[in-house]
Amino acid sequence: MTPPVSWKPQSSSGNFFQMNSTVIRIIRADVLPRFAEFLSRHGLPQLQMEAAWVLTNIAASDYTLLVAECGAVPRLVELLRSPNANIRHQAIWCLGNIAADLPSCRDILFDHGVVTPLLSQFRDDMKIPVLRTAMWALSNICFGKLPAEVQVKPILEIVSQLIHSADEKILADACWTVYYICGGVDDAIQDVLDAGVCPQLVNLLMHASASVLLPVIMALARISAGDDAQVQVLIENGILNCLAQMLARNYPKNIKKQACLIVSNIATGNKEQIQAVIDASIISPLVVLLRTSESDIKEEAAWALSNAASSASSEQIQYLVSRGCLEPLCSVLSCKDHDLVYTCLEGLENILQAGEVGKKGEESGTNPYAQFILECGGLDKLEDLQDVNSDRIYELAMKLLQSYWEEEVSGSDDPDVPGSNDSADTVETKPEDAAQPPEPASGADDAE
Repeated sequence: MTPPVSWKPQSSSGNFFQMNSTVIRIIRADVLPRFAEFLSRHGLPQLQMEAAWVLTNIAASDYTLLVAECGAVPRLVELLRSPNANIRHQAIWCLGNIAADLPSCRDILFDHGVVTPLLSQFRDDMKIPVLRTAMWALSNICFGKLPAEVQVKPILEIVSQLIHSADEKILADACWTVYYICGGVDDAIQDVLDAGVCPQLVNLLMHASASVLLPVIMALARISAGDDAQVQVLIENGILNCLAQMLARNYPKNIKKQACLIVSNIATGNKEQIQAVIDASIISPLVVLLRTSESDIKEEAAWALSNAASSASSEQIQYLVSRGCLEPLCSVLSCKDHDLVYTCLEGLENILQAGEVGKKGEESGTNPYAQFILECGGLDKLEDLQDVNSDRIYELAMKLLQSYWEEEVSGSDDPDVPGSNDSADTVETKPEDAAQPPEPASGADDAE
């Protein structure tokens, strides 16, 4: 989870608090409670302003918790109702810095009811600098798990408006807020969808700024972890066409990784949702990423293809194979992530079962997918899984070996079989030289 950040405001007094030693001297003088007390001097707005500014700076240092515990928080929350706009702004700023620190600091804010008075600051006549600070502070407050008493719907009502902002900072923090809420509140995904933010979030996938795009795609990734009905909302809003462009183009690594994650989540759904992935021409870019990208992107692409293959229909399997997924899926069997290897094995099992149906149309009567896995070195990788420290992987790997390559496996272990242990007479077929398997007759449409 990307953490919130603190802002250290500037003042006409210069960089007075830039040196941490100055903050330490103030703390050692034990005057923080005095500054907190100054916040309640409603007849002296200038004193309130300066005290809030000092506390805001200290809250941006390594001593945030001391500010949260010195009695300042209830007074800062009270200042959100001040008739002085500048004082309100400074109070928001200080509360945002406190929220950006430890969960215990945010708990103190929640204990003093910060959410409702902060939400009341969002008005149509707000100046952009104040709106930026308020949206930033709200996103910091929503970081982590929210208490059960915090109602997210009023927060999402504001966010649903601000994700249309033309200001990049406001836009980014609004999207971070959606991301935080999706991970910090039970059943929050449905609340997010009910707030109507999904269409705009999908539109923002084409935003030019990386500072906006990252929270957008991370928020969508969390939504894509919902149930089939919730994922369907993303599909109906056109997310797959956007993802297809992102996977095929030169986007930053962290963006592509999240895009693969969303596809992977969608591919765990029903066959109609897998077909939507196919129809969006996403399979070929995934295969390319699995073959050529850096390891972390490869892993997410592998999850996406493995999930799709695990639940695909025979016609969908034929399409996946025609796009060259078998060889890179076999390469996943060497991965150290046992969960990924097992899911990949489930995908290969589904592919091989489809090949059994398709072999009826083959003159040789052999399973074309089993033959291709053999030629591209997949059989060796399956045999290697017999030594892996995972019972479920071992059992599934043995099931596949015995079901589809019984002769090859038994022959390689038989010392009486000529050439079974004679490396000089063995011809190794390189994966890149292996021919693509013939397609069993089934009539799957070419969607790309």
